[in-house]
Amino acid sequence: MTDMNILILGSGGREHAITWKLAQSKRALNIYVAPGNPGTASCAINLPVDPLDFQAIRSVVLTYNISMVVVGPEVPLAEGITDFIEDDSALASVAVIGPRRSGAMLEGSKDFAKGFMKRHGIPTAAYETFTAGNIDEAARFMRTLTPPYVLKADGLAAGKGVLIIDEFDEALEELKAMLRGRFGAAGNRVVIEQYLKGIEMSAFIITDGISFRVLPEAKDYKRIGEGDTGKNTGGMGAVSPVPFATPAFSAKVEERIIRPTVDGLRAEGIDYRGFIFFGLMNVDGDPFVIEYNARLGDPESEVILPRIESDLFDLLEGVAARDLGNRTLVTSPDTAVTVMMVSGGYPDSYRKGFPVSGTDRVTESILFHAGTHVTDGHLVTSGGRVLAVTSRGATMQEALDKSYRSISGIFFEGMNIRRDIGFDLKAWLK
Repeated sequence: MTDMNILILGSGGREHAITWKLAQSKRALNIYVAPGNPGTASCAINLPVDPLDFQAIRSVVLTYNISMVVVGPEVPLAEGITDFIEDDSALASVAVIGPRRSGAMLEGSKDFAKGFMKRHGIPTAAYETFTAGNIDEAARFMRTLTPPYVLKADGLAAGKGVLIIDEFDEALEELKAMLRGRFGAAGNRVVIEQYLKGIEMSAFIITDGISFRVLPEAKDYKRIGEGDTGKNTGGMGAVSPVPFATPAFSAKVEERIIRPTVDGLRAEGIDYRGFIFFGLMNVDGDPFVIEYNARLGDPESEVILPRIESDLFDLLEGVAARDLGNRTLVTSPDTAVTVMMVSGGYPDSYRKGFPVSGTDRVTESILFHAGTHVTDGHLVTSGGRVLAVTSRGATMQEALDKSYRSISGIFFEGMNIRRDIGFDLKAWLK
């Protein structure tokens, strides 16, 4: 059996988790990551290439005889990396795991995503889309809603383009600020929608555009403060499985949301091959879509991939060969949890370059690198989210205890964590 060369694009915890899982494949794989991080360097070969430099990616694919490209983050997808590779005759044989730009619009435009859901009868909150030219109409629409008010920048805003505001006057001022450029071009249009009261979770599938496999679900924790207080972050931790995602609830998600999404993409002529992330709200036992992402989540990847017991490459090959329906997905019944270790000051301004110690002594957990760098042979911080500390256990508490024990032996200046990951799930575990 000949070796297969795979290129993973990205540099965060999600990409480390994907690399770590692929490195366990029974198939003979040579894995490259562009640009990667110190974590991916332990199980693959890092290449100092920007995922948004498409010509440089092309050179890497040709130089290293790459057969498959797995796209981790959303921006290259929204910018058309899949179109670029698939439309280049020299790269025609390369499989790409990730949708073309038309499919990435599910994440790249909130307005497109809401319209798609409306067209295909997928449950979501009532909404309207506005620009700087119709603020008065936006104000009138907001007055028809029950607060709090949900404002979403239409385009990609690095996870920071969603505001939930209780007071009408404040919401109107924030709307004006968004339309004046607070989030750059991403806020040229703003989606205003009815607030849904419930509890959130994330569902994931992998699809070849025809069939799909439902991956383990997860719940992540976005707020910086314990008790879900303070500013939104890229994610402070995650838990999988989600106790309230019962077989009955999961069946509703598949029937009302997942299947209509895959069928809707086909009906609209969108050739979607890759992952879809469904941000869901459980409202009194019924699922509603808050948002789509056109890739795996982060830090959710760090809990769902360790629960997949089958070969991840087999699923990716199924996407490339369009025979995913014949591939098997096996999931562990264990609980996996991730606790993020973040820089002091995050998600606002923070300093970088602090030495990280103790990672070599961790035995109970998996460390996925999110924002680290090696300088003069020493591991240092290089981002807001630094390390994802993932553990598995027979129960959520067992897994949490392992992660927090592991964290107690790691140190960098200003480090911050949330000590209440999973706090809101305990009611379902009794």
